[in-house]
Amino acid sequence: MPTAYITAPPDAASDIARTLVDERLAACVNRFDCDSVYRWEGAVHEESEVILLAKTTDDRYPELADRIESLHPYDVPCIERFEEADLLDRFGDWRASAVEPDESG
Repeated sequence: MPTAYITAPPDAASDIARTLVDERLAACVNRFDCDSVYRWEGAVHEESEVILLAKTTDDRYPELADRIESLHPYDVPCIERFEEADLLDRFGDWRASAVEPDESG
């Protein structure tokens, strides 16, 4: 099962995290403040960002990545997929049930 690693500006991170969980694309999203140093358009920048770790399933990952891209304010958002080599079975079961589409609408 994958975890998506995302960086976002602080003013957008909470909305992205909440939307992913509300729409059942992620079972849970952890948020961590960070300071990023990166090169963009030929210059080095330093910015405060938020790291989001979104837990999802293989089936839901493509839709999650598309939704992040549609919500994200950056032209080129950081969206990386990490695969867990080992996972507590009960956690994996919970994650899978939490991202199943809600049939009640």
